[in-house]
Formats: sequence, structure tokens, C-alpha cells
Amino acid sequence: MATADELPLLERRKLEAAVLIPVIRAMQAEFGEAKVNEVVGRAIRDIARAQGEAERGRAGIRTMADLARMRERWPLAEGSLILDIVEQDDERFGFNVTRCKFMEMYEAMGARDLGVLLSCGRDFAYFEGLAPNVTFERTQTRMEGADYCDFRYHK
Repeated sequence: MATADELPLLERRKLEAAVLIPVIRAMQAEFGEAKVNEVVGRAIRDIARAQGEAERGRAGIRTMADLARMRERWPLAEGSLILDIVEQDDERFGFNVTRCKFMEMYEAMGARDLGVLLSCGRDFAYFEGLAPNVTFERTQTRMEGADYCDFRYHK
């Protein structure tokens, strides 16, 4: 039997969402959406940062080329994201996600609004833990209605 870490990321997020969405909805109804989202978001970011820190030693990201090679292990490798690379040199690496199966999954579950909280919201904290020497920027996501997610990394 596969452990959670051996499952594709999309499958892990689907299992997590199946449990978390009803719990979050119940808590939102009881305590208010803003407060629950703040607390859940903080917890998710803490988990993501710790996951990034744990991956840091294995990933050994010292250059933009190292970061670009990581995409071979990202959800891109499992087909969960379709992207276009828009810049890649010694100082910068950037891509746009044009199809996101995570968004499609949350939408099918009736929880696209929680996708930002449970998936997209992890990205900044994860990369902060993974590569503190690299700046990560993103100004829009498919989950929030944009045509693409703009991932940009620079030294």
C-alpha cells in the first residue's frame, strides 16, 4: 500500500479536501468565514513551510537551473499542471500555468473558493522553506479566475 507521500500530489489534495472541506464549511457556519479562513490558512502555510524546509536538503537548490529541474518532480510531471515557460536564465525562472487540475478538482467538489486556501496558499510558504535565497512572486491564479497563474522566481 502506498504512503501519502508516494501518491501523486493531486490525489493527496483530493483526499485532504474530502475531509477538510466539510469541516471548514461547518466551522465557517459556526464561527464566521473570515476567522476560520485566517486560522486554516495559517495552519496550511505552517505545514507547507515545514514541507519546504524538509525538501530543502534533498533538493539542493543553488541555481535557477536547479529550480527549473525541480519541475520534473512537481505536479507538472504527473500531468496536474500544464504550463508555458516564459523566462529561464541564471537569475530568473518563470512560467504560467495555463491548465490546473487542482482548480478543476476543487470546482468539481463545489469548493473552488477553498482551493486558494488549501492549495494555492501553500506555494509562498513552501518556497520560503525550500529556497529562502530565491524570491517567489505570483500575482494571479486560475483558482481566482485569471487566465493563468504567473509563477516567477528570481535571485
